[in-house]
Amino acid sequence: MDVDVVVIGGGQAGLATGYHLRRQNLDFVILDAQPIPGGAWRHAWDSLRLFSPAAYSSLPGRLMPAQDGAEYPDAHHVVQYLTAYEERYALPVQRPVRVEAVRRDGERLGVETDAGVWSARAVVSATGTWWRPFLPAVPGRAAFTGRQLHTVQYRNSDEFAGRRVIVVGGGNSGAQIAADLAPHTELTWVTQRPARFLADDIDGRALFDAATARRRALDTGDTDAGGVASLGDIVAVAPIRAARDADLLKAQPMFARLTENGAEWADGSRAEAAALIWCTGFRPALAHLAPLGLRGERGHIPTHGTRAVAEPRLHLLGYGDWTGPASATLIGVGRPARDAVREIAALLR
Repeated sequence: MDVDVVVIGGGQAGLATGYHLRRQNLDFVILDAQPIPGGAWRHAWDSLRLFSPAAYSSLPGRLMPAQDGAEYPDAHHVVQYLTAYEERYALPVQRPVRVEAVRRDGERLGVETDAGVWSARAVVSATGTWWRPFLPAVPGRAAFTGRQLHTVQYRNSDEFAGRRVIVVGGGNSGAQIAADLAPHTELTWVTQRPARFLADDIDGRALFDAATARRRALDTGDTDAGGVASLGDIVAVAPIRAARDADLLKAQPMFARLTENGAEWADGSRAEAAALIWCTGFRPALAHLAPLGLRGERGHIPTHGTRAVAEPRLHLLGYGDWTGPASATLIGVGRPARDAVREIAALLR
């Protein structure tokens, strides 16, 4: 199966890439491992909401419609939007197709899948990070007899009601899940450093502007203002504000070790728990690119923009700021997707 471009991943980054490939009149296919549209949003916890209003959470070409009764849409609304977006532009998504490896094949790249091999002149990897949750190596983790789960496995507070729960993580997912649990459980919220809440009036619009400004400064050699990290770690969405203002959201410093029944701090204090939820982030899901041998000394694939430095036929999109400012967000992925497709079109022509 020969095409100009194979896009690996049918989530928001893959769809934004497809939109721009269509505008360039290139022959392409989007391979999605999921059986239905929606990407990682379909697997999010029940109370998750966007940080920005719908109009500021849109992919290129089509505004996200507002959700009735909600300034900040929930994950279900995002799934509906991505499904409609895919249909509106008749994007050639094939699913479920799991990509196993990408290899060089002369002047082309071979994309090996559980449904056969595609031969492409260029490849865009847009597999995101949701499928590769990160768990830190904490002393005693194997000794803890309670339930351990990651952000990707959390759905709601129902199964934890009335129980002792430890939530680890000082980012947005950690704060949102802690706020979700706080009214219903005996919660211990643990963060690596003191929790830093953004001002209540700051949402995803300001974060995108900060990330973009930082990228421009770095590109032009200006002073690095710190981008989003300079503003704080946690967007104070309504559930977080409610839990914080009710004095239910107090962060404890990181514990020294886990015990059989909970956690222990360096000073000898302890907290018992029946469950521990790791909200400790993700790593890029890039195992399919291993045959290309692109990783540097620190295990990172060097890129120039979205293009892999050592393989100009490969672009990586949607993995965070290293592949475009805010490129892991709905509003942020459009611009690097456009730039990647322009580079691909120039290369192929």
